Amino acid sequence: MSRLLLFDFSSADNWSGWEVQNDVVMGGNSFSKLERSVEGNAIFKGTVTLENNGGFASVHYHFAPKDIKAYKKALIILKGDGKDYQFRIKFDLKDRASYVYTIKTTGDWQTVEVPLYKMEPVYRGEKMNIPNFSADEIQEIRFLIGNKTAEDFRLEIDQIELK
Repeated sequence: MSRLLLFDFSSADNWSGWEVQNDVVMGGNSFSKLERSVEGNAIFKGTVTLENNGGFASVHYHFAPKDIKAYKKALIILKGDGKDYQFRIKFDLKDRASYVYTIKTTGDWQTVEVPLYKMEPVYRGEKMNIPNFSADEIQEIRFLIGNKTAEDFRLEIDQIELK
């Protein structure tokens, strides 16, 4: 089956499309950054605080719409710290809904399979009363941590593709 590479950190020289977005957009104080590991992978790390109604940190990548009709799953190679992270996609940057799948990390390298049809619509942390993801294209991928707890975190990401 063919695969569609969305991003390979270890082989990409330019990460300029990736941007950090934390709860400071809503008055919070969480902090995060994206760094390159010795192996060339992305390290998304920081501190989530609950102060000032905070509670999340995220990093996202926007791109021209990609046709994904032929794909059913996202495959993500990552190494977490045992915490839960959300993998999110958007089919249209103007749409309110982000489609979310929670990844439970183990502390070891994992290849996580995310069935696209299981990604649930969420807006500002609340599940929306609309169907799960079923669009034919996407424009954004995002990783978010927001476990309703103050915590330090570290997520290493190698690549993201669709299959």
